[in-house]
Amino acid sequence: MRGYHGRYLRIDLSARRAEEVALADATLQQWIGGVGLGTWICREEGGARCDALSPRAPLVFALSPLVGTPLTTSAKFAVVARSPLTGFLSDAISSSHFAIAAKRAGYDAIAVAGRAEGWTRVVVDDGAVRFEDAEGAWGRAAAECGIDGHRTAAIGPAGEALCLFATISNDGRHAGRGGLGAVMGSKRLKAISVRGTKQVAVADPRGVVEEARRLSALSFGPATAKYRELGTVANLLAFNRLNMLPTRNFAEGSFGGAEALDGMKRKARESCAACTIGCEHIFEMPSGEGVRLEYETLFALGPGLGIDDRGFVLSAAALCDRLGIDTISAGGTIACAMEAGFGGLRFGDTAGVLRALESMAEGGPLSRGSKRLAESIGRPEIAMHVKGLEIPGYDARRLPAMALGFAVGTRGADHNRSSAYELDFSTEAFDVGRIIEIENRAAAMDSLILCKFLRGVFADFGREGARLVELVAGFSPDLAAAGSAICRLRRRFNAECGWTPADDTLPGRLLGGAMTRERLTALVAQYHAVRHGAG
Repeated sequence: MRGYHGRYLRIDLSARRAEEVALADATLQQWIGGVGLGTWICREEGGARCDALSPRAPLVFALSPLVGTPLTTSAKFAVVARSPLTGFLSDAISSSHFAIAAKRAGYDAIAVAGRAEGWTRVVVDDGAVRFEDAEGAWGRAAAECGIDGHRTAAIGPAGEALCLFATISNDGRHAGRGGLGAVMGSKRLKAISVRGTKQVAVADPRGVVEEARRLSALSFGPATAKYRELGTVANLLAFNRLNMLPTRNFAEGSFGGAEALDGMKRKARESCAACTIGCEHIFEMPSGEGVRLEYETLFALGPGLGIDDRGFVLSAAALCDRLGIDTISAGGTIACAMEAGFGGLRFGDTAGVLRALESMAEGGPLSRGSKRLAESIGRPEIAMHVKGLEIPGYDARRLPAMALGFAVGTRGADHNRSSAYELDFSTEAFDVGRIIEIENRAAAMDSLILCKFLRGVFADFGREGARLVELVAGFSPDLAAAGSAICRLRRRFNAECGWTPADDTLPGRLLGGAMTRERLTALVAQYHAVRHGAG
């Protein structure tokens, strides 16, 4: 096939050894790339059969056939492993030149296992692999760990300290959720740096260029205008008006200080690698420096903590970036601690938040996440999580489709692997079958891998997405069927980790009114009947 190298690289840090593993055409056609291929490799490498932080646990960096083409938003990679935060499968996606460089290094994925004797950097250089001492990089931010001529993915201090929601960072972007930075840290792998010159041929070069031009033109249209012109921070005031802005650990649905958080000074607008949308808004901190800010970070470090100081939120976001911490889980854990008064924390306590973030990056008690914290103090009901993953900034009490999407998410509470909120914000009736369709589409997009912000430009994603694969790789997949198979593979992985349907639930605080526990239980049962009945 075209578009693929037909192999992945298996690295054993304990033995300081690397080998190439062939990937059959049928495997690539079935799982495509990204989260699909990454999940398959992780399961094949035994990821469901060992503890997330054990030396044997695989950490998989997976690419797609579209990486390296001129197709907009295609420069992405997925990181897949068993999550130390949830105990279940986690996949995190990031955009960067790291994806392009890894593809040019000659592989469709890189799977890392073992544990190095000391802090190590793995360098993959056009197929040649070497192991370098990285003790001198200990304690540094990921952004300080690059080497000349290579693209680097690295962990910060939080990953070194095995904070269970540490990120893997690259080019200022983050593979953020699920604590995969802790998996990397448990292997004493500070960084992986890649470079290469290997190109893969595409099936229809002229067709790829024409389609790239078409998608690029569409990416400047109305479907992406919000992201391009306003950024996701625009959600803050909209959600506040609709009384669905989670505030003070989800105790309320609106925040009196929301207006004070609005109007941050934009310093610049940037794009991810190989992207024409340009949704990345850089805001100016009190120091004059810039920091990228998205709605989820603004919610988690602002209203979720009862804080209305926009300068502080920007500075706290920059600190999370430097330490390598997932802002949603950090904010959710601190909010839980604030409600309990743990460590003297109180809502609105900005100085306490900074201390808490630094403590997380040192492996302190808050580094274990809200679920473990709440259980340790005998108040499990105040942890706002699903399967151990802290809930993002959507108040499920007013979003019934999103409530179900959160509950059944294989990664835990998740707005990106489901986006069931599309039904809540549409005129469509609530329908479990449609929620499954949306979930299948998300799995397919995350396997291609294309940015979710691009989904609105497709009139028929199944047909048009399949056409992209055909132009690049020479085969035309049934993306609805592929997405469904990938979702079932994730569920099978989780079942091998001990998942049961009882794990598909929500905190009691988010139940009541139209979405009672009884109704949610019935909907979860219906979801699984339809999902598995569909084959």
